[in-house]
Amino acid sequence: MSVTLEVVPIENPEAHNLILGQSHFIKTVEDLHEALVGAVPGAKFGIAFCEASDVCLVRRSGTDPALVELAQKNALALGTGHAFLIFLKGFYPINVLNAVKQVPEVCRIFCATANPVQVVVGRTAQGRGILGVIDGFASQGIETEADAQKRRELLRRIGYKL
Repeated sequence: MSVTLEVVPIENPEAHNLILGQSHFIKTVEDLHEALVGAVPGAKFGIAFCEASDVCLVRRSGTDPALVELAQKNALALGTGHAFLIFLKGFYPINVLNAVKQVPEVCRIFCATANPVQVVVGRTAQGRGILGVIDGFASQGIETEADAQKRRELLRRIGYKL
């Protein structure tokens, strides 16, 4: 048995925040939708889910048609069993990540980011699966005290620390 590797970039031209994860059941797309609207009323998002059995369709849902389109386009390009992609608009993954993780069929989260993302995909005779994720860029050094101060100020400016 052999495995071929492929790197699939996530198309995200407007640098929306996204969540990439893995689940295990066809009702994932509906349950994720409910979790997001319950966590952030009025949330704008698009979800796509790669079904891995039966007819193997990309299932989709959301409140923003452009984000739904973006999610389903990227999910189809991934074509990896039971992967889901959520694109967010106007809020951060931290606002919904616990709600997403609490969906009973969610198995794992690969990343939650607005950085450029590349997905390392393995292909066998059976299908495709996510082996890992490249989220953003390589580290360039260790933060200085000035860098740490900028980080603390940013977190307070955007309301995540008091």
